[in-house]
Amino acid sequence: MATAPVHMPELVRATSVRQVRLVCGVILFSYVISHFLNHALGNVSVDAMEVGVYYHTAFWQFLPVAIVFYAAALTHMGLGIYALYQRRQFRWRTIEPLQLVLGLSIPALVMAHVIGVRLGQTLYGHQKLYPQELYLFFVASNRIWTMTILLIIAWIHGCIGIFFWLRLKPFFTRAAPYLLAAAVLIPTLALLGVYQGGRSVAIEADDGEWRTHNLTRRQVGTVAEADTLDRITGGLTIGYVGLLGLALAARGVRALRERRGGMIALSYGNGKTVRVPKGLSVLEASLRHNVPHASVCGGRARCSTCRIRIIGDHGALPEPSQREAFVLTRVGATDPSIRLACQLRPTSDLSFFQLFTAHTLSASGQASTPARIGQERYLVSLFVDMRGSTQLAEKRLPFDTVFIVNRFLGAVSQAVVENGGQPNQFVGDGMLALFGLSADPQEACRQALKAAAGIATHIDELNELLSHDLRQPIRFGIGIHGGEVIIGDIGYRDHIVFTALGDAVNVAARLQDMTKTLACEAIVSEEVRRTAGLADDALPQQEVAIRGRDEPMAVRVVADARELAMLVDRGARVAA
Repeated sequence: MATAPVHMPELVRATSVRQVRLVCGVILFSYVISHFLNHALGNVSVDAMEVGVYYHTAFWQFLPVAIVFYAAALTHMGLGIYALYQRRQFRWRTIEPLQLVLGLSIPALVMAHVIGVRLGQTLYGHQKLYPQELYLFFVASNRIWTMTILLIIAWIHGCIGIFFWLRLKPFFTRAAPYLLAAAVLIPTLALLGVYQGGRSVAIEADDGEWRTHNLTRRQVGTVAEADTLDRITGGLTIGYVGLLGLALAARGVRALRERRGGMIALSYGNGKTVRVPKGLSVLEASLRHNVPHASVCGGRARCSTCRIRIIGDHGALPEPSQREAFVLTRVGATDPSIRLACQLRPTSDLSFFQLFTAHTLSASGQASTPARIGQERYLVSLFVDMRGSTQLAEKRLPFDTVFIVNRFLGAVSQAVVENGGQPNQFVGDGMLALFGLSADPQEACRQALKAAAGIATHIDELNELLSHDLRQPIRFGIGIHGGEVIIGDIGYRDHIVFTALGDAVNVAARLQDMTKTLACEAIVSEEVRRTAGLADDALPQQEVAIRGRDEPMAVRVVADARELAMLVDRGARVAA
């Protein structure tokens, strides 16, 4: 399926500091994985480690790759220090401040290794490889414990970052067991490889000939050169610790200025009011005062669940940042009174109410079943509605009407389930069905089209069964559209349902309504037709205006829904 090109202004608006840090972190984590796999070769032999490090360095020291790598390392470190300064609350979750502390400790721990290997090579031409490094770690000093701690900290820090990145992805639930296995096996094999390699070097180091060939001046340098590198390491370490201290001092200065700048009152619209210093975001203020506030992404501006609506004048509020404006535009929140609580930092008293209520403990103090957090993924929405149910109710007893509507919904649900879909919402005599929860987009589109054909067939059977009691056969309208939606648990306390929210769902509902004016049984969006692989001339095309959209939309009109099954089968055969 072709995708529209991403324009540079939109890409810039969609990019935040956290995303830059994520990209840099992924680059560094890729290096760590490569290094760990190289360490794991120590379980074979030290010679295997040397062969592996040749390919490792050939890639990572290739000039364009090296530039990207070192730029990512410096950027990631700088943004980590900035995060220490910027974050005002450390009570999101235990794992987040842990990630920050581990990340900030890595540069101090890795400094000696980087200076000894990379700067030693640049300044003095040292050729330290695994035999030399393992000798220094296991025989000449007791630095192996420092290096072991560094490896464990770097791996845990990277895994936490990868978890925060992938946990909202639709595939994460299926991939989680494999990712966990990799997260355990890779560092275990790496540490075992370092240990086995170190043992081999410690045994071989007793041989004078081995020392002659592996501990030359060109390989490990002189004592004076080592002292110089140690002084450089010490200076850079002190400088880094100084940067951390500067960030902490800047936090203190900011807190002092905020207190002197005065306090503001935040009113939650339910009688709850808190007083906080100027400069805190609304979400940070909620966390500081233990006010429940929905935030699926943890305040990273990757979702919109922390949205609030400002009560009263909103003209004096700070303008939305590029990232906040992008997220609000993405979810269609064009009302300037709607803001993201994690991004809005008011400078004066503010009244608002939350658009999404946070889940809290029940009265008994026990947490209810955890709600499935929102995920963004491609789904196909099928809306079906029973025609003439109002007239049907006027001429029948209420229980008779309910009986017929239930039989209609049962026939529709059967067709949906038979074709791999999930009946989701029942609204009166209509139903929303979702396809793609466990299928790729192409298969989901084909399932939805075949389900529409199945609905027509099952309704025919129902009309025949009820022919003695119906003056007119039951008619229906179907709208089908696919696209990115948010799926998750929606509701309150014991009334929570799993459903989908998004423009694609709304469009499917609009298309279902249009079947009345276009006198057809189903309307399929061009998106679904193309993704399913149906021929371009399989169904008549028409441009229609969709309420809430500025531009007309191309759709395919289906006079008889039964023909969709044949068209899907034909398209599948052509694709094969």
